[in-house]
Amino acid sequence: MRRLLRTFILGAALASAANIASAQSAPALSEVAAWQQQAQRVTITRDDWGIAHVHGKTDADAVFGMIYAQAEDDFNRIETNYLNSMGRLAEAEGETAIYQDLRMKLFVDPDDMKSEYEKSPAWLKALMNGWADGLNFYLHKHPAVKPRVIKRFEPWMPLTFSEGSIGGDIESINLRELEKFYGKAVTTPMKQVASNELSYPKEPSGSNGIAIAPSHTANGKALLLINPHTSFFFRSELQMTSDEGLNAYGAVTWGQFFIYQGFNDRAGWMHTSSGVDNIDEYTESTVTRGKALNYEYGNEERPMKIRKIVVAYKTKNGMAQKEFETYRTHHGPIVRAEPLVGFSNPTIPPIVKRLWISVRLMEEPLKALTQSFSRTKAKNYAEFRKTLDLHTNSSNNTIYADADGVTAYFHANFIPKRDTQFDWTKPVPGNIAATEWGAPMSIDESPLVVSPKNGWLYNSNNWPYSAAGEDSPKRGIFPKYVEDGVENPRGIHAIRVLSARKDFTVDTLVDAAYDSYLPAFADLIPTLIKAWDDAEAPNPLKAKLADQVKALRDWDYRWAASSVPTSLAVFWGEEIWRGTRVNPDDENLTAYDVIRDKTSGQQKLEALATASDKLAADFGKWNTQWGDINRFQRLTGDIVQPFNDAGLSIPVPFASARWGSLASFGARPYPQTKKWYGTSGNSFVAAVEFGDKVRARAVTAGGESGDPKSPHFNDQAQRYSVGNLRDVYFYPEQLQGHTKRQYSPGQ
Repeated sequence: MRRLLRTFILGAALASAANIASAQSAPALSEVAAWQQQAQRVTITRDDWGIAHVHGKTDADAVFGMIYAQAEDDFNRIETNYLNSMGRLAEAEGETAIYQDLRMKLFVDPDDMKSEYEKSPAWLKALMNGWADGLNFYLHKHPAVKPRVIKRFEPWMPLTFSEGSIGGDIESINLRELEKFYGKAVTTPMKQVASNELSYPKEPSGSNGIAIAPSHTANGKALLLINPHTSFFFRSELQMTSDEGLNAYGAVTWGQFFIYQGFNDRAGWMHTSSGVDNIDEYTESTVTRGKALNYEYGNEERPMKIRKIVVAYKTKNGMAQKEFETYRTHHGPIVRAEPLVGFSNPTIPPIVKRLWISVRLMEEPLKALTQSFSRTKAKNYAEFRKTLDLHTNSSNNTIYADADGVTAYFHANFIPKRDTQFDWTKPVPGNIAATEWGAPMSIDESPLVVSPKNGWLYNSNNWPYSAAGEDSPKRGIFPKYVEDGVENPRGIHAIRVLSARKDFTVDTLVDAAYDSYLPAFADLIPTLIKAWDDAEAPNPLKAKLADQVKALRDWDYRWAASSVPTSLAVFWGEEIWRGTRVNPDDENLTAYDVIRDKTSGQQKLEALATASDKLAADFGKWNTQWGDINRFQRLTGDIVQPFNDAGLSIPVPFASARWGSLASFGARPYPQTKKWYGTSGNSFVAAVEFGDKVRARAVTAGGESGDPKSPHFNDQAQRYSVGNLRDVYFYPEQLQGHTKRQYSPGQ
């Protein structure tokens, strides 16, 4: 009976799996055979942290294996990234994503991507084929996995997601303005942001990168800090190797087939978000003559390119679609309109003039994908620099170090030359040749630092003009559009830490990355204390805040889980920031100047009183330790994390980058919570030493797997919370004794 019952259950399971596979369009037997043959050329070794070390006979085999391993860890994040990149999110999430999809489709046309794929060199086409085959083989071998939308992956799709930043250039376009133009009125619901999220200054986006020259290390070997600040779980950690010379380790954005921030056996690279101005708006004078739609350029009228875009979206009754007639000039797509400025004359064919706004940005997916993969195989400065000649890493600065002892800072890799008589931070006239883009600035024409005499360089999403202390690029010799940003508190902190020693090691570089000093509060808190000192005795806040001011007066401006002053300072800082109505996105020093110099002593004291009352109301007392407030929690594999004060969480001592913390933890309270939970900041941290052999330590937020049932869902959380980086197993011999499983895809 047991055997019969087992046979029945097994048969039912197989039938169910077959039904699911059929629903996903079962592949041809010949295709499956080809996948299985390629899988045999791939070995996936999982270490004791669940990290995949993938080896393939060819680079394409390695891509096949790494994307299969990524899908094992979190297929949902892979699919979601491509729903975003292809403008198909509304097919999964419904009407709220329609204009987000439209925005992507203005730039990403599947037919264009397929054409780019066909033009690709054979080696790159092989990688794209391996990528698609690896994902499709994963779905074939896991019939219980139900994609939300993409039932089959095509090799052209990586061209839609060719650069690994979180929030690409296209996302700079305002969705509300886009809907006003193409929807004629704002009626479509969009994703809502919790009201308490809007009231908090936003966590600065971006990353930290540091390179230390051999002259400033204890053993004469170059060091690199890789510290992306992104939303948590945005990238996986893995290694790719092949018999064709590939050997790269680091952080991989889910669904991409190249190491985005990482290192090989000879060189390493770290990308930080740039303040370059390389996305421009043009005012287009459009002319309607009867049914013809043109735009003015010089003394002529050019026909507007019109394209119908269909956005499919999910409803409770099934799929629906919305059609848009979209417009584009030679600068780029139209994304919004200015008020009517023309006329209509009934005595001649109707003529209506309007001022429309187009957006121009880098659109080179084939070159971008080529650069993204090629740099992972660059073994020295010359090879790495050659990849930058493609000029397609548009939104990033790069910190570089290698085994030859070379360190370098490269500014944003796509900076079109432009006429400096125009203010490129605002829309420029689209009807004159003077506003056309020139060729991209060369590497030497851009801010560049190579092996500076001071022995270190860094970037913290601040301007490049302090990247290497006195050896930094000089601000005055570059056009303003080269850099929109200024200095920030993290930059001040980095200079302080890097200038303090000349004997760095991997371990002391990690210590520097987690240095607890908060320079913004070192600047701001003394003005608060002075306000209390200057207050007259009758002021009721004098007595109310005496103990709080004493705690702050005795503080060393360093965060710690046990620190009460950190709690007071952060709550006060948030309160005074809101009161000044400073832009919540700012991280430049002028914002802190407003808080310090433009608020009265009474305002500063009132903000401290409000902060103290808030602490007491939420946590029972104003003198609450920072670690009781600032928490890391991972309860589910959802992309948008839920939080619950009753659930398990752990204290995190480091604070927001807003206050100059190099180790960043962007946290806030959520509906139904009093504690603050982090969702962004330090997401992957690695310290790397280059020499005859690579030595590295690293940690990932939470863990490698997105499955709550996996032992690797949260196994790095404690290490993450205190900056206790683990050893990286880069060489096969290092995996001995640390291998939990070794297999080929499909086994």
